[in-house]
Amino acid sequence: MTDKIRRLKSFEFATAVDWAAQEGWNPGFSDADAFFNTDPLGFWGAFDKQGLAAVISAVHYNSDYGFVGFYICRPDRRGEGLGLRLWETVLGEAVAKTIGLDGVVDQQENYRKSGFELAHRNLRFGGVLSASTPPTDDLFELLINDIAIIDAFEQTCNLFPESRIEFLRGWISTEKHTALALRGPMGLRGYGVIRPCRIGHKVGPLFADNIDDARTLFHALLATRKDQDQPIYLDIPDGNEAARALVEEHGMQAEFETARMYRGKAPELNLGMTFGITSFELG
Repeated sequence: MTDKIRRLKSFEFATAVDWAAQEGWNPGFSDADAFFNTDPLGFWGAFDKQGLAAVISAVHYNSDYGFVGFYICRPDRRGEGLGLRLWETVLGEAVAKTIGLDGVVDQQENYRKSGFELAHRNLRFGGVLSASTPPTDDLFELLINDIAIIDAFEQTCNLFPESRIEFLRGWISTEKHTALALRGPMGLRGYGVIRPCRIGHKVGPLFADNIDDARTLFHALLATRKDQDQPIYLDIPDGNEAARALVEEHGMQAEFETARMYRGKAPELNLGMTFGITSFELG
């Protein structure tokens, strides 16, 4: 069977997001546009006579940092080496000095063969929660005009390896996403985003100086939902004890974990301020 590997067009990427939903990754309803527009050249597919047979993303934020995700093979083509061929083709094209991924734990050894090393684990917690907006004059909604302020906050606090203006533009401005922040003496002292997903809502990112600010943002984001009876999901880095305390005090249960791995020099991120990871797909 002859298979062709090429970059995906935007309308084809929607299929990859649907596959992610079938795999239980529970993507957001607007993830496709926000992800694709971050790097339109970063999404690849292998095609056979039936159409799309395997997908992977290798998004470049710049020449220094990229992130791999959406590594899925159509069930009837699994076990034939097609996914590996796509992986090797796309990783061979990647030029970023450092590339990250959040992979399933039992594939760590395979990722190591491609030069990736474990940095830490990430844990997804879920639960049905209710909340009311906490009273504070420091809380405000982030809008598209605040992109530069958000990016400066992330870079100053080492919350993301590189500037991600294009990603933030889509993440903050999407109609059904809500972004809230706390004012600080130098601009922001924390912010978070909540978005509707195939099941419930996800909060991510959730960055804050301390657990009190994280809790304030978390409650305020939860209060924006119309469907309070649906589950909430929060992905936290293992080792952040304050983030673990936040999910445990809300009775959230661990659902699965990923292995954050890097090829190249691992970035020195401020995981102590990371109460919610933005995504497992783009970092």
